[in-house]
Amino acid sequence: METFESGLDSLTKVVDYLKELLKEGGVVILRGDLGSGKTTLVKEFAKSCGVENVTSPTFSIQQIYDKDIYHYDLYRTDLKKFMELGLLEELARPGIHFVEWGDEKLENFLKNAGFKTVVVEIEPKNEKRVYRVYNA
Repeated sequence: METFESGLDSLTKVVDYLKELLKEGGVVILRGDLGSGKTTLVKEFAKSCGVENVTSPTFSIQQIYDKDIYHYDLYRTDLKKFMELGLLEELARPGIHFVEWGDEKLENFLKNAGFKTVVVEIEPKNEKRVYRVYNA
């Protein structure tokens, strides 16, 4: 596990670390309370790849961006619904998939199914955030 403490101005350390871990693609499960910075992390990652206009997929459940970047939000759903919607098949597409609100069930399922999976836990701490990044 790697731990980073940063504000918005130094979020690039976390992004660079994720890019190194996910050179061949994979799934990033993002965990943290409402407003902790999950979507902000995806925005910064996408921006570093030349992708602008990243928005939260809270109501659409999935957003697909250029450069093979995918973004899912499971706030209002669970693993069963995720699978019913056919989104599990989406995770098999080449690229990097960010899943907000992914729980341990999803993490274990992906790990057992052979997906390269990274978990990022985000905890607000004053004006900064603590990012704990580990391979599942």
